[in-house]
Amino acid sequence: MIRDLYDNSIVAYKTGTQQTVNLVLDTIHLAMRQEKKRAAAELQLHSDQGFQYTSQAYFNLTQAYGITPSISRRGNPYDNAMAENFFSILKTECIYRHKPATFSQANEMIDRYIYFYNHERIQLKTGEAPLVRRLSD
Repeated sequence: MIRDLYDNSIVAYKTGTQQTVNLVLDTIHLAMRQEKKRAAAELQLHSDQGFQYTSQAYFNLTQAYGITPSISRRGNPYDNAMAENFFSILKTECIYRHKPATFSQANEMIDRYIYFYNHERIQLKTGEAPLVRRLSD
């Protein structure tokens, strides 16, 4: 999942049954296809130190798109805090309430929830839904 810290919107996401480098790379490709026309000159992509984010393929792709990867020092979770915050919200407001039985059900629930999150869920910080803020600029 890639979250834009300007308005807290979820710009792109992919789901999978395993955490792989390709899952991360596909998410970055999706984000850049959808947001390249709006992307600022200086993009930073914050992550933890998972193997996906320390791979050569990840480094090469971020360089190709002009993205600066930002990885916290070991034991310092601050760069990835906004992603962890969203996953906590997703689990609390969606997954734990409905308990999907299959990957397909979980995928559908996540799709619906992210649409709700981006278009309807009011953010405490701004008083409006993420994409309302983006589309009003």
